[in-house]
Amino acid sequence: MSLKRIRTSAVGAVLAVSMSMGFLSVSSGAAHAVASCSGYVSVYGVLADGRLTYSAIAPSTGDRVRTLIGPNLGFAPKAMATLNFNTVLATDTAGNLYRIDVQTNATSLTLAAVEKIWNGGWTFDKLTYDGHGHLYGTVEGQLHQYVVSQDKPQGSAHIGQHVLIDTGFVLKTLAAAGDDQLIASTGDGRLLSYKINGANDWDRAVLQSDGWSAVDSLSSPGGGLYYGRTNGGLYWYEDADPFDGDGADMTYHTTDPVDASGWTQTILSASAGNCAYVPPAPTTSTQGGSITRSEVLVRGRDWYLRDVHYDQGATAVDVNGDDYYRTDCSGFVSMAWHLTTSKTTSNLSDVSSTISKSALRPGDALNYPGAHVVLFAGWKDQEAGTFYYYSESNPTVDMEYGSANVYSGYISGHPASSYVAIRYDKIV
Repeated sequence: MSLKRIRTSAVGAVLAVSMSMGFLSVSSGAAHAVASCSGYVSVYGVLADGRLTYSAIAPSTGDRVRTLIGPNLGFAPKAMATLNFNTVLATDTAGNLYRIDVQTNATSLTLAAVEKIWNGGWTFDKLTYDGHGHLYGTVEGQLHQYVVSQDKPQGSAHIGQHVLIDTGFVLKTLAAAGDDQLIASTGDGRLLSYKINGANDWDRAVLQSDGWSAVDSLSSPGGGLYYGRTNGGLYWYEDADPFDGDGADMTYHTTDPVDASGWTQTILSASAGNCAYVPPAPTTSTQGGSITRSEVLVRGRDWYLRDVHYDQGATAVDVNGDDYYRTDCSGFVSMAWHLTTSKTTSNLSDVSSTISKSALRPGDALNYPGAHVVLFAGWKDQEAGTFYYYSESNPTVDMEYGSANVYSGYISGHPASSYVAIRYDKIV
């Protein structure tokens, strides 16, 4: 950050004190974010001595605008979830749940109240709030979900509808990236994305297969912005689409961190309701030209919603109403890719390349030459190999949206082992 961004003498004084205790460092740099945020990103934390901290970060540049240090909370926090800019939930080592009411975080960090709202039972090692009414916590590999019905909850009256989502959530860090959308890292360095649909129903994608083992804290204000702490430095990342389960569109600001050192809090927390994801303006490809993955899925979903009838001797118009394609499985994929003509399963290789099944991304396809092809719509559980697909199947089923495993069983009635993963050469 640049010190010229500090506007008031009071904030400057707090910054000076913070730097003198080794809590902050000053760096410079600029980048560009796409998230739509309500002011600065708010990150709360707790120092080892129990004092609450507040940092404001400019979402478009990653610059830390100010950091304030408040009073001691009076208990030893174990996990924390930020509900909004002036309300934080925290547990203590005895399993009690507290609500921390922030009176102001403009030029000083002062509290209106620290109230115990639940006696015992809150033994979670991690907490996060998705900004849309759901509080998540992990304990012993279990993921739990609660509904928070008030901005300033009083206890069980406003935090309820408890659901055990599932087991197997052995995570090093956990944050919420949006409405029932979680992001987490693991001890072996993976960065994971979860979409929570309900009890025993969730989707998981691997955003990065390694490189995140040094991150010991992860926060997200929503909108595709992520903040990870590594060796005391806070780094920021942008995900062009935080809901697509694809990490290839992430931007790493490794040479332009929020701060290269000084973030010594034992806990860090941001509310996923701070920023919103704004989809980019729709693009329209030309027939036979480059096409984005999102447009491929829009085109494929259009035939699914219209339930275009399967007929190898017929054609149907695409979503733009401009071009016609044969209404069978390969004609459907040709339409989704916006090719100049309807290919067959035997010659789709003319416009595509073979990839590994583990590398599949939305808009790719699984092809069984001479038999069938399906459009890959996204991972359900990438590590398990389960995925979603669109397919123009047969005269009985017509358009199909299903789930299968890329490695075993059957995909739209054909053995998974017979399919090869392919990627359109002009997809971007």
